[in-house]
Amino acid sequence: MDTNGVSNGGSTQGKPIKCKAAVAWGPSEPLVMEEVEVAPPERMEVRVKILFTSICHTDLSFWKGENELQRRFPRILGHEAAGVVESVGEGVEDLVPGDHVVPIFNGECGSCAYCSSTATNLCKSARVNAFKSTMTLDNGTRFSVVDQSTGTRQPIYHFLNTSTFAEYTVLDSACAVKINPAAPLEKMCLLSCGISTGVGAAWNTANVSKGSTVAIFGLGAVGLAVAEGARLRGAAKIIGVDINPEKFTKGKEMGITDFVNSKTCGKPVHEVIKEMTDGGVDYGFECTGNLDVLRETFVSTHDGWGLTVMLGIHPTPRMLPLHPMELFDGRRIVGSTFGDFKGKTQLPLLIDQCMQGEVKINFDGFITHEMPFSEIREAFRLLEEGKSLRCVLRL
Repeated sequence: MDTNGVSNGGSTQGKPIKCKAAVAWGPSEPLVMEEVEVAPPERMEVRVKILFTSICHTDLSFWKGENELQRRFPRILGHEAAGVVESVGEGVEDLVPGDHVVPIFNGECGSCAYCSSTATNLCKSARVNAFKSTMTLDNGTRFSVVDQSTGTRQPIYHFLNTSTFAEYTVLDSACAVKINPAAPLEKMCLLSCGISTGVGAAWNTANVSKGSTVAIFGLGAVGLAVAEGARLRGAAKIIGVDINPEKFTKGKEMGITDFVNSKTCGKPVHEVIKEMTDGGVDYGFECTGNLDVLRETFVSTHDGWGLTVMLGIHPTPRMLPLHPMELFDGRRIVGSTFGDFKGKTQLPLLIDQCMQGEVKINFDGFITHEMPFSEIREAFRLLEEGKSLRCVLRL
């Protein structure tokens, strides 16, 4: 048994594990702390003991069932976490029990044409898929709940390749990133989604340049991670746009230089931004999942070279709010998944750079609350009310 309480080839390997998990039984129904049974990992899977997990707006959206086509219950949500490998399935060669790992929702198998390409961070089999609720190998689940009175076993569905609101989870090995064991796991869990998505959008997707101008619409964790990435790249002006003035203080800490409250500015936001930047920003980032905001982001960029990066999750059936002819003025718009990081090959390097002080990401600035796992309902409430960026739960 190692210091994290994980058996190295011992009593639990190859056997089901009973543990606590926060189960969502239906849209907006309070999460229930249940005893679940977690099956051993199958071929090319790993079972991980989760030590820290945090809550993202995507968890909130799926819990509410905002997109009816993506509803699948009962389900274990959660996709930002860090933990330790408990056991590995047949064929897994890059991970062993005791390895420290960060689960990722956008996996990297390392052998398909997508993983071999430098033009994308998607994977043929392990890419993010909001409609997926089972394991890749057999379309089955590794979670179940047993009714104590009848003995009936009910499957519990997976979420975004990860399902981290549980003391143990099973992942495709493509979705488990081995990291430096000296890295603090309570901070590294933020690289599962929010920080990687935002910082990566600034670095990899947009390639923000020194002295450039940036506008960020939506100052949640992802938006502030974009600001952090733009700050580290030396952007001269980083404009934060939000309807919540309380976010402006935190934004300044993360690199925001100017603020626009879209509720009180008295004119369309893009007009304000064009006045502030002599015609528009070089880079615009949409982090809200609102198509009207996406439109404002696009027209806030400078004609001739402005780039809009879409990061928000859009549940609406509406299409892009652009006329094709608007693209002839030189503006561009792209989407970004996981900040265009290739998780298994690039995140370990980023973490090592952070550990060595070469890259100085303000992890602490994103963590506004820390709680025991048992208080996950309260953590959801804080996020829903806009009172937290990231609440890290200790399992």
